[in-house]
Amino acid sequence: MRRGLAGLAPGELVLAACSGGPDSLALAAALAHEAPRLRLRAGGVTVDHGLQPGSAQRARAVARQLAGLGRDPVAMVRATVSGGAGQGGPEAAARTARYQAFDEVADATGASVILLGHSRDDQAETVLLRLARGSGSRSLAGMPARRGRYRRPLLGVGRATMRAACEVLGLSPWDDPHNVDPAFTRVRVRHQVLPALEAALGPGVAEALAPTPGQVRSDAEALDEIAARCAPGIRGTDGSWRADLLAAEPAAIRSRLLRSAAIGAGCPPGALTARHIEALDALVTHWHGQRWADLPGGIRGTRRYGKLIFTATSENAGPDEAEVMVGRE
Repeated sequence: MRRGLAGLAPGELVLAACSGGPDSLALAAALAHEAPRLRLRAGGVTVDHGLQPGSAQRARAVARQLAGLGRDPVAMVRATVSGGAGQGGPEAAARTARYQAFDEVADATGASVILLGHSRDDQAETVLLRLARGSGSRSLAGMPARRGRYRRPLLGVGRATMRAACEVLGLSPWDDPHNVDPAFTRVRVRHQVLPALEAALGPGVAEALAPTPGQVRSDAEALDEIAARCAPGIRGTDGSWRADLLAAEPAAIRSRLLRSAAIGAGCPPGALTARHIEALDALVTHWHGQRWADLPGGIRGTRRYGKLIFTATSENAGPDEAEVMVGRE
C-alpha cells in the first residue's frame, strides 16, 4: 500500500473502492493504516448496483464499515446498470456503471486517486480471460497497477492473504453470491479453469501468471504510444480512415489503430476480439470488394472509396440500404 500511494502530496484525498468483500475490505484497512503516516486524507466509496435483493442495505452496511475504519468522506452511490450481450454482457455493463460512479464521486469530492482491491488471483484470471478472447499481447498485459486516477496497489497479493488479513483485523467481509454463480465467465475461470490447470500442471498457476503483465506491459504501452502518434495522419476529420495509409503501417501498429478506431466508433472494448480486428484488417490489406465487418455494439466497418468507415447498424435497414453498405470501390 505504501508503494501504491507513492508520489502523492500531503493533504491529497484518496478513496478506497469497497464492495465489502475481503479484497476491498483489506484494501480499505491498509489505506486506513498508511494514509495518516503519509499525511494523506483517506475516504471510501461503495456502489449499489441494484442487481440483488437487499443491495441497498448491503451498501449501507459497507459504508458503515468504511466509516468505522475512519474513512472520511464515505460515499454510497447507486449505479444504473444497462446493456446486454451486445455490449459485452452483464459483467461489462456492471463494470462500466461502477467506474462511472467512481469517477463522479472523485470529481465531486476532489479525490486525486481511487484505489481498487484487485489481487494477484484477479490478475491471473484476467490474463486467461483475455487470452481466451483472442486479445493478443493485450491479454498478457493484464490490468495495470496504475491508469489515470486509478491504482491497484495489491496486485501482487494473493486473495487468501487478503481474507486472512480481514480475520486478523476482526473485519467481517461479505461474500457476494455472484462470485460463485457459474453464469458469470470470470466465476467459471476462477472455480473451473484455474483448478483444472493446477490439477494438470501443479499448484502455483496464478502465482506464475500474475507477474507476466509487468514483463510485457512496457512493450505494449510503447506500441500503443506509437499508434496514437500515427492516428492523426491517417484519420480524417469525418472519422474515416485512409486504407492505403493503414496498410502501410506494420501489423502491430495497424492492429492497434483498428482497435482504437472501432472503440472510438462505439464498440465496447471488452467485447472486441482478435477476430473482429482481423475482419477489419482484411478490409484494409486484402480488399477484393468483400462485404462489411460486423462489430460488437451494433457497429459496422466498411470500406468505401479507399476509406474505412464505421457506422451504426439498424435492424430496420431495408434492402437498398443494405446494398449501399456492401461498399465496392
